[in-house]
Amino acid sequence: MPDSALTELTDASMPQTRAGEIARGTLRLLAGHGYFGVTEMTLANNRRADIAAVGPAGEIAMVEIKSSVADFRADSKWPDYMPFCDRFYFAVMADFPQDLLPEAAGLIVADAFGGAVIREAIPDKLAGARRKAVILRFARLAAGRLQAGQDAGWTAAQVSHT
Repeated sequence: MPDSALTELTDASMPQTRAGEIARGTLRLLAGHGYFGVTEMTLANNRRADIAAVGPAGEIAMVEIKSSVADFRADSKWPDYMPFCDRFYFAVMADFPQDLLPEAAGLIVADAFGGAVIREAIPDKLAGARRKAVILRFARLAAGRLQAGQDAGWTAAQVSHT
Protein backbone atom coordinates (compact mmCIF):
# COMPACT_ATOMS: atom_id res chain seq x y z
CA MET A 1 0.00 0.00 0.00
CA PRO A 2 1.47 3.42 -0.94
CA ASP A 3 2.37 5.70 1.98
CA SER A 4 -0.26 8.27 0.95
CA ALA A 5 -2.98 5.60 1.14
CA LEU A 6 -1.84 4.57 4.62
CA THR A 7 -1.87 8.21 5.75
CA GLU A 8 -5.45 8.54 4.49
CA LEU A 9 -6.43 5.35 6.32
CA THR A 10 -5.06 6.51 9.66
CA ASP A 11 -5.75 10.27 9.45
CA ALA A 12 -9.28 9.94 10.82
CA SER A 13 -8.92 11.79 14.10
CA MET A 14 -10.89 14.96 14.65
CA PRO A 15 -8.69 17.59 16.23
CA GLN A 16 -10.17 19.71 18.99
CA THR A 17 -10.55 22.72 16.77
CA ARG A 18 -13.62 24.60 15.64
CA ALA A 19 -13.80 22.44 12.49
CA GLY A 20 -13.29 19.31 14.60
CA GLU A 21 -16.17 20.32 16.87
CA ILE A 22 -18.44 20.90 13.86
CA ALA A 23 -17.42 17.52 12.41
CA ARG A 24 -18.13 15.68 15.66
CA GLY A 25 -21.55 17.26 16.11
CA THR A 26 -22.46 16.74 12.46
CA LEU A 27 -21.48 13.05 12.57
CA ARG A 28 -23.62 12.63 15.70
CA LEU A 29 -26.56 14.36 14.00
CA LEU A 30 -26.21 12.25 10.86
CA ALA A 31 -26.02 9.04 12.92
CA GLY A 32 -29.29 10.00 14.56
CA HIS A 33 -30.82 10.06 11.08
CA GLY A 34 -29.36 6.67 10.15
CA TYR A 35 -26.38 8.04 8.18
CA PHE A 36 -22.96 6.85 9.27
CA GLY A 37 -19.95 8.75 8.06
CA VAL A 38 -16.23 9.14 7.73
CA THR A 39 -14.16 12.29 7.69
CA GLU A 40 -11.69 13.34 5.02
CA MET A 41 -12.71 11.00 2.21
CA THR A 42 -10.85 11.51 -1.06
CA LEU A 43 -13.12 11.32 -4.09
CA ALA A 44 -12.35 10.08 -7.60
CA ASN A 45 -11.74 13.69 -8.72
CA ASN A 46 -9.04 14.02 -6.01
CA ARG A 47 -11.14 16.40 -3.92
CA ARG A 48 -11.47 15.53 -0.24
CA ALA A 49 -14.91 15.69 1.34
CA ASP A 50 -14.91 16.77 4.98
CA ILE A 51 -17.65 14.22 5.73
CA ALA A 52 -19.11 11.47 3.56
CA ALA A 53 -21.99 9.45 5.00
CA VAL A 54 -24.09 6.52 3.83
CA GLY A 55 -27.76 6.21 4.74
CA PRO A 56 -29.91 3.13 5.33
CA ALA A 57 -30.89 2.71 1.67
CA GLY A 58 -27.38 3.43 0.34
CA GLU A 59 -27.96 7.13 -0.19
CA ILE A 60 -24.86 9.28 0.07
CA ALA A 61 -24.60 12.63 1.83
CA MET A 62 -21.53 14.84 1.83
CA VAL A 63 -20.84 17.72 4.15
CA GLU A 64 -18.46 20.63 3.72
CA ILE A 65 -17.45 22.14 7.05
CA LYS A 66 -16.91 25.88 7.23
CA SER A 67 -15.36 27.10 10.47
CA SER A 68 -15.28 30.79 9.54
CA VAL A 69 -16.25 33.29 6.86
CA ALA A 70 -12.61 33.43 5.76
CA ASP A 71 -12.64 29.63 5.37
CA PHE A 72 -15.78 29.83 3.22
CA ARG A 73 -14.45 32.65 1.03
CA ALA A 74 -11.07 30.97 0.51
CA ASP A 75 -12.56 27.67 -0.69
CA SER A 76 -14.62 27.38 -3.84
CA LYS A 77 -14.16 23.62 -4.36
CA TRP A 78 -17.50 22.61 -2.87
CA PRO A 79 -19.34 22.23 -6.23
CA ASP A 80 -16.81 19.49 -7.10
CA TYR A 81 -18.30 17.27 -4.34
CA MET A 82 -21.88 17.40 -5.61
CA PRO A 83 -21.49 14.82 -8.44
CA PHE A 84 -20.51 12.22 -5.80
CA CYS A 85 -23.51 12.46 -3.48
CA ASP A 86 -27.29 12.43 -3.38
CA ARG A 87 -27.38 15.31 -0.88
CA PHE A 88 -24.84 18.04 -0.16
CA TYR A 89 -24.71 20.16 3.00
CA PHE A 90 -22.64 22.88 4.57
CA ALA A 91 -22.06 22.52 8.31
CA VAL A 92 -21.30 25.59 10.39
CA MET A 93 -21.54 26.80 13.98
CA ALA A 94 -24.44 28.95 15.12
CA ASP A 95 -22.48 32.21 14.84
CA PHE A 96 -21.73 31.74 11.12
CA PRO A 97 -23.65 34.20 8.88
CA GLN A 98 -25.93 31.69 7.15
CA ASP A 99 -26.99 34.07 4.37
CA LEU A 100 -23.50 33.66 2.84
CA LEU A 101 -24.11 29.98 2.10
CA PRO A 102 -25.58 28.98 -1.28
CA GLU A 103 -29.28 28.03 -1.30
CA ALA A 104 -28.42 25.06 -3.54
CA ALA A 105 -26.91 23.26 -0.54
CA GLY A 106 -28.42 21.98 2.66
CA LEU A 107 -27.44 23.62 5.93
CA ILE A 108 -26.46 22.03 9.23
CA VAL A 109 -25.67 24.01 12.36
CA ALA A 110 -23.57 22.00 14.78
CA ASP A 111 -21.29 22.14 17.78
CA ALA A 112 -19.23 19.40 19.38
CA PHE A 113 -22.26 17.67 20.88
CA GLY A 114 -24.83 17.61 18.09
CA GLY A 115 -26.55 19.66 15.48
CA ALA A 116 -29.69 20.43 13.54
CA VAL A 117 -30.62 20.43 9.88
CA ILE A 118 -31.67 24.03 9.22
CA ARG A 119 -32.22 23.58 5.50
CA GLU A 120 -32.65 20.19 3.88
CA ALA A 121 -30.39 19.46 0.89
CA ILE A 122 -32.00 19.21 -2.51
CA PRO A 123 -31.81 15.53 -3.52
CA ASP A 124 -29.94 14.75 -6.74
CA LYS A 125 -29.92 10.98 -7.18
CA LEU A 126 -26.63 9.40 -8.22
CA ALA A 127 -26.39 6.98 -11.12
CA GLY A 128 -25.95 3.36 -10.03
CA ALA A 129 -22.37 3.00 -11.23
CA ARG A 130 -21.27 6.21 -9.48
CA ARG A 131 -23.08 5.17 -6.28
CA LYS A 132 -21.33 1.78 -6.30
CA ALA A 133 -17.93 3.42 -6.81
CA VAL A 134 -18.47 5.93 -3.98
CA ILE A 135 -19.78 3.29 -1.57
CA LEU A 136 -16.85 0.99 -2.38
CA ARG A 137 -14.39 3.84 -1.73
CA PHE A 138 -16.24 4.65 1.51
CA ALA A 139 -16.25 1.03 2.70
CA ARG A 140 -12.57 0.50 1.99
CA LEU A 141 -11.63 3.72 3.77
CA ALA A 142 -13.77 2.89 6.81
CA ALA A 143 -12.49 -0.70 6.99
CA GLY A 144 -8.89 0.45 6.60
CA ARG A 145 -9.29 2.94 9.44
CA LEU A 146 -10.89 0.31 11.64
CA GLN A 147 -8.03 -2.08 10.97
CA ALA A 148 -5.43 0.63 11.60
CA GLY A 149 -7.12 1.40 14.91
CA GLN A 150 -7.09 -2.24 15.91
CA ASP A 151 -3.42 -2.54 14.98
CA ALA A 152 -2.36 0.59 16.89
CA GLY A 153 0.05 -0.05 19.72
CA TRP A 154 0.93 -3.64 18.92
CA THR A 155 4.54 -4.70 19.06
CA ALA A 156 6.20 -8.05 18.42
CA ALA A 157 6.96 -8.38 22.15
CA GLN A 158 3.23 -8.35 22.94
CA VAL A 159 2.31 -11.21 20.63
CA SER A 160 1.77 -14.57 22.33
CA HIS A 161 2.64 -17.61 20.25
CA THR A 162 0.77 -20.12 22.41
